[in-house]
Amino acid sequence: MSSEYKGGGNQLYRQARSREEHHGHMGLSFKAIAVGCVLSVAVSIGALHSTFINASWMALNISVPIALFVFFLFSGIVNVLLGLLHRSLALRRKELAVVFIMLMMAATVPTEGFVLHLIPRIASAFYYASPENDWAETIQPYVKDWIAPQDPLAVRYFFEGLPAGEPIPWAVWIQPLCYWTFFFLVLCFVMVCMMVLLRKQWVEHERLVYPLVKLPLEMIQDNSSFSLIRPFFRNPLMWCGFFVPFTVLSINALHSYYNYIPSLSLGTSIVFGPSVHVPLALSFMTLGFSYFVNLQVLLGIWVFFLLITLQLGVFDLLGIAMQGQVTGFAASDLIPAHEGMGAMIVFVLFILWIARGHLLDTCRKAFLGDSRVDDSVEILSYRTAVFGILIGLVILGICLGMSGMPGRIVPWFLFVVFVLYIGLTRFVAEAGLSTIRTPLHAQPFVTSTVGTSALGDQGLVALGLTYGWILKVRIFAMAACANALKIDAEIGIGGSRRRLFVALAAAPLISLVASTWFLLNQAYRYGGINLNQYFFGSTPEAAFRDVADWLSNPTGINWEGWFYVLVGGVVMSLLLAARQYFLWWPLNALGFPIATTWVAAQIWWSIFLVWLIKGVVLQYGGPKLYQNLQPFFLGLILGNVSAGGIWFLVDGFTGMQGNVLIYF
Repeated sequence: MSSEYKGGGNQLYRQARSREEHHGHMGLSFKAIAVGCVLSVAVSIGALHSTFINASWMALNISVPIALFVFFLFSGIVNVLLGLLHRSLALRRKELAVVFIMLMMAATVPTEGFVLHLIPRIASAFYYASPENDWAETIQPYVKDWIAPQDPLAVRYFFEGLPAGEPIPWAVWIQPLCYWTFFFLVLCFVMVCMMVLLRKQWVEHERLVYPLVKLPLEMIQDNSSFSLIRPFFRNPLMWCGFFVPFTVLSINALHSYYNYIPSLSLGTSIVFGPSVHVPLALSFMTLGFSYFVNLQVLLGIWVFFLLITLQLGVFDLLGIAMQGQVTGFAASDLIPAHEGMGAMIVFVLFILWIARGHLLDTCRKAFLGDSRVDDSVEILSYRTAVFGILIGLVILGICLGMSGMPGRIVPWFLFVVFVLYIGLTRFVAEAGLSTIRTPLHAQPFVTSTVGTSALGDQGLVALGLTYGWILKVRIFAMAACANALKIDAEIGIGGSRRRLFVALAAAPLISLVASTWFLLNQAYRYGGINLNQYFFGSTPEAAFRDVADWLSNPTGINWEGWFYVLVGGVVMSLLLAARQYFLWWPLNALGFPIATTWVAAQIWWSIFLVWLIKGVVLQYGGPKLYQNLQPFFLGLILGNVSAGGIWFLVDGFTGMQGNVLIYF
């Protein structure tokens, strides 16, 4: 019988919530939600401004550094000062948890998550058109007027800035922004619904670690005394860890101001032959989060990365390469990228198969109203979640079809998209990756697997427009929601589950409005190409260069690509089987698809160091020493985030640009 019917975990959870509500310690207070809304605006505008001055990019990765930094300032300083004025003004632990959840969700919207990718991109087909590329004839006729602004002057001024005294042409943006806002909100709702269905399986049944929530949970840990300063901030070992990255990164920041101060390099590489380069990059964020990850997962990541690197070297010596070219933003070398996609598909299907008992119970609750299945502790009922997914996918499919994507391609494209979303969310929950990428982006994978000819001219333009909402998948709502639900499960925020959903949904909506307004305001004031060349220049233009290439060089199905997809799927299946049936098997299969991504080269060395350190600690010091050292590694994360945040504020006041301290 499914554990859904046993109800033990749910009963404890309900009792915890009941006690909180009885004592009036619910986190879902008006005060907490109001603070979360205000700080969500600050996170949205701050995230965009950090890219505009090319400081540390604080909201590009799923570790949401800007949310951690703002939360650190509020919980560690502002909330303490409020408590000194009057204890009733200070937010309690569960209220602080609500604030962080809202900040985390808000941070997924402004930059690579949606706004800064989408808005410049939908206008770029018109701004970057020229007689040489002939986009006016080959691309623009297929861009619907309700999907992108098409007024030549409005588009030009967006990229170059308005003449003095000219008002912002808001009217030309209303229809496209309404369409994309609706699409994005439906997409986010589907992602939240999926996490509602998987929460119990991942949190209670499989007991995944969720390393990215360790720091905020420690920051709000209750006092055993009456001190307003929480135990985490009184731990000297935490501050030892804090000042290591803070000092190193501050020296590098000062180098930007005073070039006679030497910078401290955090990376190098080892070269083996003409084609094999093995980076050795130190990431304090990765060091900190990886300390909480299972040793076998860590081992799998760095071992598989070295094996993939060896494969590339051997293939290069033998002259083995994928024939032809897959256009689009390829995330890594094409052969391991296709292998990684095959592994990712098998991996996602496997974790859904493992969860089949729980998922069948959720369907029984949704379609039959089975009273034995308890969903009272979820932020949405299982019925709402199941029908939300089904209806939401239909709506997304209709929107893609209206934009010009052929109906027969839409299901495959959505399947690929959500395989990436679910797989990457699992990477975050189990492997604690602070920065993530896809093995191969959805669009070039679709053109590889079905051929560009299958989409037609209109379909290829529609596919190019999807780069606005799914590209690198570095930061997105599903992973943030998974972490939010883990926080709720850990501390029992209390109150109505619907109120928690409202708080969780309000933050990205507020962020969407604030960041859209701020982006358009700043672009028309200063000119987008003057704000950031990457987001207003190379990236949006490249999307439609891909479309132009697809149109001028039609291709059929890439059978060689399918072969490597199959190879990756078979290898992943064997690794999963070995993990299931051989207890002695040392490598976690999760490492294989991670190792095929471009970002693996940037994090493998830090992961190897943590694997080595943690292994020694557990071998010779046992669980007690492991526990005692946790504040130091949490301090590494907070020190890294704080250095980036503080120098971002300094750079903002001084006018310094290009002082990037946080990327990975």
